[in-house]
Amino acid sequence: MSKKFMFTSLTLFTVILVATMVCFAFTLLTKEQALKEVFWSGAQIETETVELTGETLENIKKRLGGSMVYEQQDSESAKVKEKHTVEFNFGLKDGKKRGVAIIDVEPGKWGPVEFITAMDLKGTVKKVKVMSYQEQRGRPIARSSFLNQYRGKSSRSPMTVGKDIVGISGATISSRAATFAVKKAIVIYEEVYLKK
Repeated sequence: MSKKFMFTSLTLFTVILVATMVCFAFTLLTKEQALKEVFWSGAQIETETVELTGETLENIKKRLGGSMVYEQQDSESAKVKEKHTVEFNFGLKDGKKRGVAIIDVEPGKWGPVEFITAMDLKGTVKKVKVMSYQEQRGRPIARSSFLNQYRGKSSRSPMTVGKDIVGISGATISSRAATFAVKKAIVIYEEVYLKK
Protein backbone atom coordinates (compact mmCIF):
# COMPACT_ATOMS: atom_id res chain seq x y z
CA MET A 1 0.00 0.00 0.00
CA SER A 2 1.32 3.42 -0.89
CA LYS A 3 1.68 6.19 1.62
CA LYS A 4 -0.57 8.40 -0.51
CA PHE A 5 -3.37 5.79 -0.44
CA MET A 6 -3.07 5.37 3.36
CA PHE A 7 -3.08 9.13 3.89
CA THR A 8 -6.15 9.54 1.65
CA SER A 9 -7.94 6.67 3.42
CA LEU A 10 -7.15 8.09 6.86
CA THR A 11 -8.31 11.57 5.82
CA LEU A 12 -11.56 10.17 4.40
CA PHE A 13 -12.17 8.14 7.58
CA THR A 14 -11.61 11.26 9.74
CA VAL A 15 -14.03 13.32 7.62
CA ILE A 16 -16.70 10.60 7.86
CA LEU A 17 -16.19 10.30 11.63
CA VAL A 18 -16.52 14.06 12.16
CA ALA A 19 -19.57 14.23 9.87
CA THR A 20 -21.20 11.39 11.82
CA MET A 21 -20.63 13.17 15.12
CA VAL A 22 -21.97 16.46 13.76
CA CYS A 23 -25.12 14.72 12.53
CA PHE A 24 -26.14 14.21 16.13
CA ALA A 25 -26.00 17.92 17.07
CA PHE A 26 -29.51 19.29 17.44
CA THR A 27 -30.57 22.86 18.14
CA LEU A 28 -34.13 22.82 19.42
CA LEU A 29 -34.49 26.43 20.57
CA THR A 30 -32.59 29.67 20.09
CA LYS A 31 -32.24 31.93 23.13
CA GLU A 32 -35.16 34.08 21.96
CA GLN A 33 -37.37 31.04 21.33
CA ALA A 34 -36.44 29.50 24.67
CA LEU A 35 -37.32 32.68 26.58
CA LYS A 36 -40.70 32.81 24.82
CA GLU A 37 -41.30 29.14 25.73
CA VAL A 38 -40.59 29.56 29.45
CA PHE A 39 -42.31 32.90 30.02
CA TRP A 40 -45.86 34.04 29.38
CA SER A 41 -47.04 35.57 26.12
CA GLY A 42 -45.92 39.17 25.70
CA ALA A 43 -43.33 39.06 28.49
CA GLN A 44 -40.63 41.70 28.23
CA ILE A 45 -37.14 40.39 28.95
CA GLU A 46 -34.56 42.26 31.02
CA THR A 47 -31.12 40.66 31.19
CA GLU A 48 -28.70 41.22 34.04
CA THR A 49 -25.17 39.83 33.79
CA VAL A 50 -23.45 39.01 37.08
CA GLU A 51 -19.84 38.02 37.68
CA LEU A 52 -19.67 35.39 40.44
CA THR A 53 -16.79 36.10 42.81
CA GLY A 54 -15.63 35.80 46.40
CA GLU A 55 -17.94 34.41 49.05
CA THR A 56 -20.88 34.14 46.63
CA LEU A 57 -18.87 31.90 44.28
CA GLU A 58 -17.53 29.84 47.20
CA ASN A 59 -21.05 29.30 48.57
CA ILE A 60 -22.39 28.27 45.16
CA LYS A 61 -19.57 25.77 44.60
CA LYS A 62 -19.97 24.36 48.11
CA ARG A 63 -23.71 23.84 47.60
CA LEU A 64 -23.07 22.16 44.23
CA GLY A 65 -20.49 19.72 45.59
CA GLY A 66 -17.36 21.72 44.75
CA SER A 67 -17.79 22.45 41.03
CA MET A 68 -19.82 24.73 38.79
CA VAL A 69 -19.96 21.99 36.11
CA TYR A 70 -21.48 18.52 36.35
CA GLU A 71 -18.62 16.07 36.77
CA GLN A 72 -19.18 12.45 35.82
CA GLN A 73 -17.17 9.81 37.70
CA ASP A 74 -15.68 8.45 34.48
CA SER A 75 -13.99 10.65 31.92
CA GLU A 76 -16.27 9.57 29.05
CA SER A 77 -18.56 12.57 29.25
CA ALA A 78 -17.87 15.67 27.18
CA LYS A 79 -15.93 18.50 28.80
CA VAL A 80 -17.44 21.90 29.51
CA LYS A 81 -15.48 24.84 30.92
CA GLU A 82 -16.58 26.34 34.22
CA LYS A 83 -18.00 29.86 33.81
CA HIS A 84 -18.28 32.46 36.54
CA THR A 85 -20.47 34.89 34.59
CA VAL A 86 -24.23 34.31 34.65
CA GLU A 87 -27.03 35.97 32.69
CA PHE A 88 -30.26 36.34 34.61
CA ASN A 89 -33.13 36.78 32.15
CA PHE A 90 -36.03 38.38 34.02
CA GLY A 91 -39.55 38.21 32.62
CA LEU A 92 -41.35 41.51 33.19
CA LYS A 93 -45.08 42.15 33.30
CA ASP A 94 -46.31 45.74 33.70
CA GLY A 95 -42.69 46.77 34.29
CA LYS A 96 -42.24 44.42 37.27
CA LYS A 97 -40.09 41.30 37.46
CA ARG A 98 -42.32 38.21 37.61
CA GLY A 99 -39.88 35.39 36.85
CA VAL A 100 -36.28 34.56 36.01
CA ALA A 101 -34.60 32.17 33.59
CA ILE A 102 -31.01 30.96 33.48
CA ILE A 103 -29.38 29.31 30.47
CA ASP A 104 -26.68 26.77 31.27
CA VAL A 105 -24.48 24.31 29.40
CA GLU A 106 -23.55 20.99 31.00
CA PRO A 107 -21.53 18.06 29.65
CA GLY A 108 -23.41 15.14 28.16
CA LYS A 109 -21.79 11.89 27.10
CA TRP A 110 -21.40 12.95 23.44
CA GLY A 111 -21.23 16.71 23.72
CA PRO A 112 -22.55 19.75 25.58
CA VAL A 113 -26.24 20.02 26.46
CA GLU A 114 -27.79 23.49 26.77
CA PHE A 115 -30.67 23.97 29.21
CA ILE A 116 -32.92 26.85 30.24
CA THR A 117 -34.45 26.79 33.72
CA ALA A 118 -37.24 29.25 34.53
CA MET A 119 -38.27 30.02 38.11
CA ASP A 120 -40.57 32.33 39.97
CA LEU A 121 -38.96 35.06 42.08
CA LYS A 122 -38.88 32.75 45.12
CA GLY A 123 -36.66 30.26 43.28
CA THR A 124 -39.28 27.59 42.52
CA VAL A 125 -38.90 25.94 39.12
CA LYS A 126 -41.68 26.65 36.63
CA LYS A 127 -40.25 25.21 33.39
CA VAL A 128 -37.14 23.50 32.07
CA LYS A 129 -36.31 23.11 28.38
CA VAL A 130 -33.42 21.61 26.43
CA MET A 131 -32.16 24.14 23.89
CA SER A 132 -29.52 21.99 22.16
CA TYR A 133 -27.74 18.67 22.56
CA GLN A 134 -25.38 16.26 20.85
CA GLU A 135 -26.59 13.08 22.46
CA GLN A 136 -27.14 9.82 20.63
CA ARG A 137 -29.13 8.07 23.36
CA GLY A 138 -30.00 11.11 25.45
CA ARG A 139 -32.63 12.55 23.13
CA PRO A 140 -35.52 11.75 25.49
CA ILE A 141 -34.18 14.32 28.00
CA ALA A 142 -35.71 16.98 25.72
CA ARG A 143 -39.19 15.49 26.18
CA SER A 144 -41.72 17.22 28.41
CA SER A 145 -42.42 13.92 30.20
CA PHE A 146 -38.85 14.01 31.56
CA LEU A 147 -38.45 17.77 32.08
CA ASN A 148 -41.82 18.23 33.82
CA GLN A 149 -40.40 16.33 36.81
CA TYR A 150 -38.52 19.48 37.81
CA ARG A 151 -41.62 21.68 37.94
CA GLY A 152 -42.25 22.87 41.49
CA LYS A 153 -38.75 21.96 42.71
CA SER A 154 -36.82 24.35 44.94
CA SER A 155 -33.62 24.21 46.98
CA ARG A 156 -35.54 22.29 49.64
CA SER A 157 -36.58 19.58 47.18
CA PRO A 158 -34.58 16.36 46.92
CA MET A 159 -33.38 15.83 43.32
CA THR A 160 -31.50 12.60 42.84
CA VAL A 161 -31.74 10.67 39.58
CA GLY A 162 -33.05 7.18 40.23
CA LYS A 163 -34.69 8.27 43.47
CA ASP A 164 -36.58 11.56 43.13
CA ILE A 165 -36.12 11.99 39.36
CA VAL A 166 -36.87 9.15 36.94
CA GLY A 167 -33.85 9.05 34.65
CA ILE A 168 -33.76 8.10 31.00
CA SER A 169 -32.69 4.49 30.44
CA GLY A 170 -29.40 4.44 28.56
CA ALA A 171 -28.87 8.17 29.16
CA THR A 172 -27.77 8.33 32.78
CA ILE A 173 -25.16 11.05 32.18
CA SER A 174 -27.69 13.26 30.37
CA SER A 175 -30.30 12.74 33.11
CA ARG A 176 -27.80 13.66 35.82
CA ALA A 177 -26.54 16.65 33.83
CA ALA A 178 -30.13 17.93 33.54
CA THR A 179 -30.66 17.56 37.28
CA PHE A 180 -27.38 19.35 37.99
CA ALA A 181 -28.35 22.21 35.63
CA VAL A 182 -31.66 22.70 37.48
CA LYS A 183 -30.02 22.58 40.92
CA LYS A 184 -27.34 24.99 39.72
CA ALA A 185 -29.90 27.53 38.43
CA ILE A 186 -31.75 27.44 41.76
CA VAL A 187 -28.56 27.76 43.84
CA ILE A 188 -27.10 30.60 41.76
CA TYR A 189 -30.35 32.57 41.85
CA GLU A 190 -30.67 32.10 45.62
CA GLU A 191 -27.06 33.08 46.35
CA VAL A 192 -27.08 36.15 44.08
CA TYR A 193 -30.60 37.53 44.62
CA LEU A 194 -32.41 35.91 47.54
CA LYS A 195 -29.58 36.11 50.08
CA LYS A 196 -29.03 39.87 49.61
